[in-house]
Amino acid sequence: MPTRHDTETGRQESMMTTSEACLTGLSQSSAALGLTRSMTHVLRVQGFDLAAALFGAPDAAFDRLPSQAQALLLQGLILDFTARALPGPGAELRALEMRPGLSPIPDEAVEITGTIAARPDPETAEVAIVVEGPRGRLADASARFRLPPTEVTSPVGTRPDIQLHTHRHLSALMARSAALPALTAAVAWPCDRDSLLGPVEAARRGALRPILVGPRALIEETAAAAGAELAGCEILEAETPHEAAAAAVRLCREGRATSLMKGSLHTDELMAAAVARDGGLRKGRRLSHVFAMDVPSYPKALFVTDAAINIVPDLKTKADIVQNAADLLHALGNMMPKVAILSAVETVNPAIPSTLDAAALCKMADRGQITGAILDGPLAFDNAISKAAAAIKKIASPVAGEADILLAPDLEAGNMVAKQLSYLAGADSAGIVLGARVPIILTSRADSVESRLASVALAQVLVAARQGRGA
Repeated sequence: MPTRHDTETGRQESMMTTSEACLTGLSQSSAALGLTRSMTHVLRVQGFDLAAALFGAPDAAFDRLPSQAQALLLQGLILDFTARALPGPGAELRALEMRPGLSPIPDEAVEITGTIAARPDPETAEVAIVVEGPRGRLADASARFRLPPTEVTSPVGTRPDIQLHTHRHLSALMARSAALPALTAAVAWPCDRDSLLGPVEAARRGALRPILVGPRALIEETAAAAGAELAGCEILEAETPHEAAAAAVRLCREGRATSLMKGSLHTDELMAAAVARDGGLRKGRRLSHVFAMDVPSYPKALFVTDAAINIVPDLKTKADIVQNAADLLHALGNMMPKVAILSAVETVNPAIPSTLDAAALCKMADRGQITGAILDGPLAFDNAISKAAAAIKKIASPVAGEADILLAPDLEAGNMVAKQLSYLAGADSAGIVLGARVPIILTSRADSVESRLASVALAQVLVAARQGRGA
C-alpha cells in the first residue's frame, strides 16, 4: 500500500481509507510545504517491452533500449507516482522536467519519493521527485500542478496486465543458430507457398542448404508465384508425396542430408518413410515430437511433448519421450531441465492411468532410467506453470511453477495444449522430431515462415551439439 510520510512529525499515514480501497489527493489547503510521500515499484520486464515497442524495437533487450525509451519508462514511473501518491487524484499537471540517471533494469525495486518544494500561488504546487534503487539514483524530476479546491477521492482500481506479443526466446534461438554452420536438409514435397518459403528464406539467411524433393515444375511454379528465388537450392525430382518422402529419407541415410524437413505433404506420409524398418531413420529409442513454444506470458521457453507422433504412449514410450526432450534441452544449454508430467490432478489415482505413469516415471528417474532431468508428477497444467496455483494446493516441488518441459498424457492432450497456447496465448512455436538418426523438422501446414525458420534453428543447434559430442 502506498504511504505518505509527514517529515515534520515522522508520522506514516495511509493514503487509502480503511473502509474502501481509495486514493485521496491533496487540495489547495492541504498541500503543505515539505510534505513528502513515497512509494515502491518493481520494474517489470513488460514495461521494458512496452517502451521498446513504442520506439519500434519490440525485440530489443533492456540493455539495448534507446535512451529515449528508457526515459519514457522512468517518466511513466514518475507520472504514475504523481497520479497515485503526490499530489494524487484531482491535480492537473502543468509542467514536468526530468533528468535521467542510471539506466533502469528489470526486476529492480525502486523507491519514488516526492516532496512539495514550493507553493508559487494558492492554486499551484511544485513537487520535487526522486527515483532511487539499490544501485543509486535513476532519475530526478520537478513537476508543477494546479490543485483542486477540495480533496478528490478515487478508487484504486486494478492495474491492467499488459502482455505484448514478443517472442524473445525463439529470437534468441535464431540468433544463436546464426553462428552455426548451415544445415543440409532434405525437404519433402515443398509444394505450397509457406512450405517452400521456409527453407528458401533459411537458405537466404545462410542457415540451410535445402535439397527440395518433389516435382521440379510445381516447385518452380510455386516459387515464381511467391516471388522467391531458388538460388542455392538443389531440386531432386519426385512425382508423388510418397516418393518424395522416401527419397528425402534416403538422402539422410546416405549422409547427403543432416536433417529431414516436412513440406506440404501429410505428417503420416513423411513419418511412415522415416520409421520404416527397412530404409528408415530409426535408432534404438522411440521417435517423439517436441514443440518449442515462446509464450509471451511465461518467463522462459516452454517445451510440449508429444503432440504429433505417439497417440497413446505407454510407460516405456513416455520414458523415451522424456529422454528425447531432455536431450534437446541439453543441446540448448539447459543441462537439468524440469519436466512436469501432466494429468488432470496432482495425486496418484488408480482410476486415472496417467497419474500412475507419472509416479512410475518419477521413480524411473530416481533409479537412473531417465537421466539429465528433474521430473515431478502428476501435476495439473496450472500447477506445472504457476507457482501461485501450486502454493494454493500446497504442492512442494522443484518443478511446479518452473516447468521447462510439459509431458502430455497422450497426443490429444498435447496437441490441444500446444494449439491453445498458440491461438489463445499468442505463442510462437517451432517443431522437431527427436530420436531418429537425424532431426526431423516437422511443422504444421498452417505454420508461418517464421515458425519454420525457428524449427530450422532448433535442428541446427541439435546437429551442432551431436557433432560436438561425436555422435
